[in-house]
Amino acid sequence: MTDKLGNTVMEEAALVGGKLSETAMQVKDKLTDFGRTATSKIDENRDAAASGLQKAASALHDRAENLPGVDTVSNLAHDAANKLTATADYVREHDANRMMADVETLVKNNPGPSLLAAVVVGFLAGRAFSNNME
Repeated sequence: MTDKLGNTVMEEAALVGGKLSETAMQVKDKLTDFGRTATSKIDENRDAAASGLQKAASALHDRAENLPGVDTVSNLAHDAANKLTATADYVREHDANRMMADVETLVKNNPGPSLLAAVVVGFLAGRAFSNNME
């Protein structure tokens, strides 16, 4: 009787384990598909994002000369516009996978500032969502 009960428990455990394994594979497949879809969407919108950054840089360059104050303000505006242009070029030239690899490298090489940036972004996102809920 004990052997029969032990065999039944073992069979049920194997059945449950098989179902868990199957479910885990299904979840993994769905997450993989979601990742591919997200990467595809990012890649589809890279040109639009780069164009928007380029337009912002051009507008900043155009308005930099008319900014009030000393040349320092104008120079800062031009520097910011140049950085926007460089960012637009980067977005155009790199796909989502490459950008993610670059972010990973940046985080590995600069863990402290990366953690601080993540905290700031999380705080700002939390504030934005809490303000939208009210």
